[in-house]
Amino acid sequence: MTMSLDDVRYELALANRIIAHEGVLDGFGHVSVRHPDDPGRYLLARSRSPELIEPGDLLEFTLDSEPVTPPKGEMYGERVIHGCIYQARPDVNAVCHHHSHAVLPFCVTGIALEPVFHMGPVMGQVVPMWDSRDEFGDTDLMVVKPEEGRSLARALGPNWMVLMARHGATVAGRTLHELVFRTVYSHANAEIQLRSMAIGKIGALNAAERQRAEPRQLQPRPMARAWEYWTMRLQKTGGLPPAVKSRASANGSKKRISEGRARRSRR
Repeated sequence: MTMSLDDVRYELALANRIIAHEGVLDGFGHVSVRHPDDPGRYLLARSRSPELIEPGDLLEFTLDSEPVTPPKGEMYGERVIHGCIYQARPDVNAVCHHHSHAVLPFCVTGIALEPVFHMGPVMGQVVPMWDSRDEFGDTDLMVVKPEEGRSLARALGPNWMVLMARHGATVAGRTLHELVFRTVYSHANAEIQLRSMAIGKIGALNAAERQRAEPRQLQPRPMARAWEYWTMRLQKTGGLPPAVKSRASANGSKKRISEGRARRSRR
């Protein structure tokens, strides 16, 4: 079933809040989705902490990361991360950039992030590392220029997650739900790997296990089960985003109110 733009906007606000509530995003980081009706655009919130994102915060951008209409507030400085990945990967329809404290040690040490439990392979068969120093020398580590975004997209290549040296990580997905699934479980895998490294030698999944586990975990049923669970956890805290009233629904409500007033006046 095709989702309306209002539904997609709500789902994106919800995805931001879920990933934050699950401990991956904090006051920083961002999540986007490709526009459902125009693959040459994407939706991304105004500059706001992810756990506070509402549907009304979402803006439309071209793939050059320029706003379609003049924004009323500040925009994320690193939005080129999203636009450049959408340009390079037509199969990608959702992107998350984060600074997970579980993933950051791998960005700092250069130690490979590997799938160490059965959900781990959703990070992809390979997780490459991108280092801004290689092409741009000493910077403030922010990815704000188109050439920096394109470089990061090249490092991601055909993979689904890329580590960013001394910075964080960027995750991609074919759908928004898949993106959230990959993001949350790659974060969980990093936490488990860190704890396991403190005990002894890592026994990661081998290549054959990774190839079999990734598509199995990314089936609709496991992803739907996880999405329902994360949504319920968020709902229990009162953290769900406010619902969006579509224009048609709003017009219908106004019409019903007007008709009700007319009936009362005739009485």
